[in-house]
Amino acid sequence: MQELMLNLASTLVALAFVLLLAWVLIRGWRRLQNLGGAKPLDDGDALRFVRALPVGARERVVLLDHAGERWMLGVTAGGISVLARWPQAGTPPERQP
Repeated sequence: MQELMLNLASTLVALAFVLLLAWVLIRGWRRLQNLGGAKPLDDGDALRFVRALPVGARERVVLLDHAGERWMLGVTAGGISVLARWPQAGTPPERQP
């Protein structure tokens, strides 16, 4: 009985050590990522979803706002393509007849 309790106690101590080590490593990793020089995005740089229009089973046209511009992207199963880009002064420029 005494051996069982000793084994159980040593297993719990080992588990606590592993959990503490994982916690310390995760916190250290997060700190290293924050020190990498990446500046936080301000509101002008934020990527904002505007609208998506499905044009097929797995295809869609997506409008996004980013850094003062509106982007029209074509999204398919094979990739993403830029369809149009214009300054975000309201609506896209009208076509000339």
